[in-house]
Amino acid sequence: MQKHREIAALLQKTPEKELREQALQPRKRRQFLERLRQPGQSGINIIAEIKRASPSKGLLCPNLDPAALARNYESGGAACLSVLTDRQFFQGSPEDLLATRAATQLPVLRKDFLIAACQIYESCILGADAVLLIARILSANQLSELLDICHALGMDALVEVHSESDVASAARSGAKLIGINNRNLQTFHTDIATSMQLVSLLEPDQIPVAASGIQNRQDIERLLESGIFNFLIGESLVRSNDPTAFLKSLMTASQCEVTA
Repeated sequence: MQKHREIAALLQKTPEKELREQALQPRKRRQFLERLRQPGQSGINIIAEIKRASPSKGLLCPNLDPAALARNYESGGAACLSVLTDRQFFQGSPEDLLATRAATQLPVLRKDFLIAACQIYESCILGADAVLLIARILSANQLSELLDICHALGMDALVEVHSESDVASAARSGAKLIGINNRNLQTFHTDIATSMQLVSLLEPDQIPVAASGIQNRQDIERLLESGIFNFLIGESLVRSNDPTAFLKSLMTASQCEVTA
């Protein structure tokens, strides 16, 4: 597996003990989870994603400039940013994360296939304020261990779920921020009804984030009816000719919503 090779290369370059010591150095954190605890001024929060490609759609933006896009997202009112750093499937890199965080004042999530402690330490050193942990690819013990490391480093974690068993695993681990992925990672089929179904299974103190397949304001309004006010949006933003204007349109209530 490519990710295991990347981990081996990381540890060959820097031993885990040294990575941990570097990660524990004092650094200024931006509050990721706190930005999502309550709806923003528009009634929602959007985590805007910087994403060069995807396994299902291929190359999305061949000339993507992460710093420029991050500034556009900040101007458009994004609450937080998400950056794909996986090379194999998303053509991302740690450099995209570094450029993004330096360009804005928004909290930044590292989105990758994180399966080992050394990757969490690396994320912290890169400046990530939060990391994505995918319940489906982690054992219960792994998820709990990686969450504990995040807490020790002062980082937040968005735990991704797609099924009832994922939700149960996230609850057992004590995860507070839950990303409900509307895309089936096996078939790539996307249905925002997944978020609408699974949100009812969350604990009262868990904060839901709907992710994947959100194309327009109508999708957001459907999810708002389920009590979800946090949305992670990537593909439709990256492909937009004007990401700032598109973000603002997503946060603007439609006429039918206003009069409802």
